[in-house]
Amino acid sequence: MDIKLFFQAIVKFVLGFLITGILLFVPANTIYYWNGWLFMGLLFIPMFIAGIILMIKNPELLRKRLKAKEKENDQKKVIAFSGLMFVFGFIVAGLNYKYKWIEIPNIIIIISSIVFIIAYILYAEVLRENTYLSRIIEVQENQKVIDTGLYGIVRHPMYAVTILLFLSMPLILGSIFSFIIFLMYPFIIAKRVKNEEEILEKDLVGYSEYKKKVKYKLIPFIW
Repeated sequence: MDIKLFFQAIVKFVLGFLITGILLFVPANTIYYWNGWLFMGLLFIPMFIAGIILMIKNPELLRKRLKAKEKENDQKKVIAFSGLMFVFGFIVAGLNYKYKWIEIPNIIIIISSIVFIIAYILYAEVLRENTYLSRIIEVQENQKVIDTGLYGIVRHPMYAVTILLFLSMPLILGSIFSFIIFLMYPFIIAKRVKNEEEILEKDLVGYSEYKKKVKYKLIPFIW
């Protein structure tokens, strides 16, 4: 086992858990914000399990997923806007619970939780299909075009899945106002996809042909 990678993964996991908890429960002014605990359970329990599986079966992919320092200026802006979206979205969700601005029916929270779980499973499938996935935009040594499975339906299935994940999050947290904030994400990811496709078409052999074969970027039959 790569001890350095193990501790790096554990530190990022714990920091993510603590920061998310602070952003949710401090504005809510209570630890009894049940939507917050539901969301954190849905997010972090599968994340912990997936991290252990990757550590054992594919530590190189785990290393790529932990790598988060972007080289492209446009992508640095995308990361910054995404971070602000999460910070404000979580804080507003906590405040919504505290002040009871608008309460979402439990059936919406249940449906959103199911959508989140399905999206998480699809996310895991994308990781299984494409071992070149990194959190930053780059073309790796010996990288090949993946055109099977979900990649045979849309060119960026990981981003498509994250839209489902991120738009279900605020509904699980019970906040319409937070959902409005998270509606920024599809526009943010569209910017990332545009820049990523420019780099892949320039540097990845066969990507131009792949674009002709798979016409849709994120949403089948739409875009």
